[in-house]
Amino acid sequence: MSAPAYTVREAVGPGDVEACFAVRKEVFVVEQEVPAELEYDSCDESAVHVLAVADDGTPLGTGRLLHGADAADRTGAGPEVGSLGRLAVSGAARGLGVGAALVRGIEDAARERGLTSIDLHAQTHALGFYERLGYVAYGPVFLDADIDHRSMRREI
Repeated sequence: MSAPAYTVREAVGPGDVEACFAVRKEVFVVEQEVPAELEYDSCDESAVHVLAVADDGTPLGTGRLLHGADAADRTGAGPEVGSLGRLAVSGAARGLGVGAALVRGIEDAARERGLTSIDLHAQTHALGFYERLGYVAYGPVFLDADIDHRSMRREI
């Protein structure tokens, strides 16, 4: 059986954003038991949401880009640094390259907005994934939603 074909694009309209939220619910709230009140926040309103969707319309993964004041609040850096977050790939789509394609899509969205770097908070089990994509870890391990994380950054 062949892997499903998919595209990665910025979410447009409420239907796409709902699809992003559905993937996040599956991965973070259900699988990782992150409380929903921690998963969804006020940054979702101004974030750029990126969606991976199969050719048949099934949502496969999502991630978001914070920029401007929301990113500065999260990263402590200047306006040229965006914040990648909420990267999630549905269980059925893991191992198909969806996560890497989403990261590249978020990087493209960041470049389009004039950003020169992306910061993220990676769950420690995912450090290798992000390192393979050019991100470099810095600072100590910290807890977010009772899950170990580490800060990472990449110049784009």
